[in-house]
Amino acid sequence: MNTTARISRMTRTTLTLRSTFCLASLVAALAPQAQAADRVAVKPSTSRGGALKQALKIAGESRAALQTVKTYSATFSKKEVVGKKMIEQTMQLKMRHKPFSVYLKFANPHSGREVIYVDGHNDGKLVVNLGGTLGKILGLRKLKPNAKLVMKENRYPITDIGILRMLETVVQRWEKLPGNSKVRYFPNAKLGKKSVRVIQVIHPKRSAGNPFHMTRLYIDNKTRLPIRVQQYGFPRKSGGKPPLIEEYTYSNLKLDKRIGDSDFTLE
Repeated sequence: MNTTARISRMTRTTLTLRSTFCLASLVAALAPQAQAADRVAVKPSTSRGGALKQALKIAGESRAALQTVKTYSATFSKKEVVGKKMIEQTMQLKMRHKPFSVYLKFANPHSGREVIYVDGHNDGKLVVNLGGTLGKILGLRKLKPNAKLVMKENRYPITDIGILRMLETVVQRWEKLPGNSKVRYFPNAKLGKKSVRVIQVIHPKRSAGNPFHMTRLYIDNKTRLPIRVQQYGFPRKSGGKPPLIEEYTYSNLKLDKRIGDSDFTLE
């Protein structure tokens, strides 16, 4: 074999090795991305027209599923910062969308306390049974939904309770977010034993229209109903952990058609 042929053969071998090496490197680089895609349906994106639009679409589908829901019961758990304190409460809830009606029975704290609110009834006020001995002594009390005594342990009035209002509030805030918001999807997450889809939206900078740095919306994969929202504040230091400001969870959710007027009456 002459010198020219040898050089030509060596050149082809070198190119083949380089191509093989480049292909192997490409496969190695793409493998983690493929695995990540299995965990997260849509890759993180800063595109308002992309990821955030998809988040609003999913929330809209959940809103559509709620259109057929008239009444339901649930265990309502909440954690929220009121003033400088984190207040945690758990209660049994009964809801009716029309007319807007709420029944709450506290489990912890204030065990035995009952509260009802029915739109257009009781002069627009809450009716409260404090429960226990105090409730027997004082009887039923009527208070405005935004009364100072009521708001002492609540960030929002009772008129904002329920999965429908929870979802609408999240959607309204997302619609106002700028294009630099980051979105991630977790389609096969778990909340207890329940399979849920989680949408996480991060807003990098403070703005008047959105006081929260990060929002997580949990949607039941089976019913498509929203069952939890978590709102986090902005970290105190750059790179710090965002503090939980509010969390609302509706567990043991049951679409109960038997709920009626008698469930929203206290005697």
